[in-house]
Amino acid sequence: MSAGRSSGQQGFTLVEILVALVVFSLVLLALERGFQAATLVFERQRGLLAAQAELGAVDRFLRALVQYADAGGARTGPVFVGRAHGFVLRGPLPQALGVPGGTEHLGQRADFRLSVDGGHRLVLAWVPYRHVTETTPPPRQEVLLTGVQDIGCDYYSAGHWDSGWYGNGLPVLVRIRIVFPAGDRRRWPDIVAAPVTEPAPG
Repeated sequence: MSAGRSSGQQGFTLVEILVALVVFSLVLLALERGFQAATLVFERQRGLLAAQAELGAVDRFLRALVQYADAGGARTGPVFVGRAHGFVLRGPLPQALGVPGGTEHLGQRADFRLSVDGGHRLVLAWVPYRHVTETTPPPRQEVLLTGVQDIGCDYYSAGHWDSGWYGNGLPVLVRIRIVFPAGDRRRWPDIVAAPVTEPAPG
């Protein structure tokens, strides 16, 4: 009858323990890297969703701004001037601007200028509309987006698109393209808005 396992066969050997520790360490390392990768994907996805939400808000704001633009008239002259990289218009002051000083300017009209500044920010500058006899206050600025390379604007009337608009009345459609720098993952389709006021003929 055998006297039992020799001392080298009892329990786990030192080599077996070391191998088990190495395997366990590799498993932990793989789990850690997998967790880091999943966290990175989650953070990227969250950043993209936040950027999309911000772009959606800007889209709605600009559509409303164009939609309610004034057409101008014989007394006021042209109040909508379109350029290839921005435009100037007059319209109701949006509540979304969060006007300082409470409701002082709510319901008033204002003159707006949309452009991209030297800091690559999409900026809306505005001043409350005043009669010519009143002193014009300094313009206020609202940063709509940061990290913008440029904007492209086109104006549709008389069956074709132009990169500029000047004259009484309004174009039929206004198209705004937000251009981001190379490597920026943000993307947004062109914003096409139609002023509700009857456009100028021809």
